[in-house]
Amino acid sequence: MDNKLVSMEEAVKLVRDGDSITISGISIHRNPMAFIYALVREGVRNLYFIDREPGFGLEVLLKYGMIRKLRVAMSTLEWFSGIPVYFRKMIENGEVEVLEDTCGAFIAGIRAGSFGVPFMPVKGIIGSDLIRIHEREGTWKVIEDPFNGEKVVLVKAINPDVAVIHVNRADEEGNAEILGPLYEDEYKAKASRKVIITAEEIVAKSYFYGKRPTINGEYVTAVVHTPRGAEPTSMFPLYDADYEKIIEFLEHF
Repeated sequence: MDNKLVSMEEAVKLVRDGDSITISGISIHRNPMAFIYALVREGVRNLYFIDREPGFGLEVLLKYGMIRKLRVAMSTLEWFSGIPVYFRKMIENGEVEVLEDTCGAFIAGIRAGSFGVPFMPVKGIIGSDLIRIHEREGTWKVIEDPFNGEKVVLVKAINPDVAVIHVNRADEEGNAEILGPLYEDEYKAKASRKVIITAEEIVAKSYFYGKRPTINGEYVTAVVHTPRGAEPTSMFPLYDADYEKIIEFLEHF
């Protein structure tokens, strides 16, 4: 494979105005914050942000007016706030469009995208008002199960334009290792059209000999060496979330 190591400045240029984007981690854990700050400096706008349970990274993108539309099941900063402040403010003021999802439906959609199939069936959301919203959006469809005649929801495959995944280790070909919780990051990498890996550590290709990477380099577009690239969110097992910086961010709302 080719050497995919690039600078942060080169990597952010892979994200274009209007792209759909997803990021790694959840809430205040393993967000690709160094990349997000670089994206803010680059001035990219009108992004369609898609995720299951984002948090601090989304708050920064919202604060700087980079998002035009959201598709999320929830957004949390754990015990730091109820509904995150910019998430609440911008939705209530109509500054961003929002498509509410469910955790199960998002996971079904991103799995479908990663498997290369057009949809994934889900049953637990039958009866929700979200059905009507998503059918109008063209992201879900209720059909009759051909085997038993019952209703089932088909969730259309989710294929973001860009996934930005922060990892513990990666080699120059894009093979990457995540320690600790994976969340949906392996699915996100396989489902997305471009994948940017930011890595705490760059290792020799031989590191992955005889070892299955969390994310295979064949899915990866670019790799950026980014030590402490998740701060102020946490990065297991290297560092915890910087609670003081998160509090400072919230106090300057």
